[in-house]
Amino acid sequence: MEIPPINLKAILVVHWFLTVWGCMAWLPSSYICANFSVLAVGVWAMAQRDSVDAVLMFLIGLLLTIVIDIVHFSVFYSAVPVDLFRFSVGMAIFSLILKPLSCFFIYQMYRERGGEYNINFDLETSVDSRCTTDSADTTFLGQRY
Repeated sequence: MEIPPINLKAILVVHWFLTVWGCMAWLPSSYICANFSVLAVGVWAMAQRDSVDAVLMFLIGLLLTIVIDIVHFSVFYSAVPVDLFRFSVGMAIFSLILKPLSCFFIYQMYRERGGEYNINFDLETSVDSRCTTDSADTTFLGQRY
């Protein structure tokens, strides 16, 4: 089963609207800065269609804003029965719910642009390159043992 392609513009527009509506009544400026800066990276990813780095940074930024949004909602939420407040809360929570789905589609775009499927830290070769000693012929300060 193949995943249908989702346009990056659609993801950006939806999250932009939800972020604007979520900021109307109750969220602090740190929420606004975090989300709009990630959306700016998304605009960069949209402008440079061949850039793997731009899509990867947008993906990482969205993943980080999921955590940031949860912290903001838990710290700044207060039950005020005002319609504007409830609308703003609803849009911010809806944006948070859509972010994992957006991350999935952006990861697909990352793979389409030539990104690697997994992250490889290559620990085995770095350990091997540091530990290349010959046990029969070891030297210390130019002296043979």
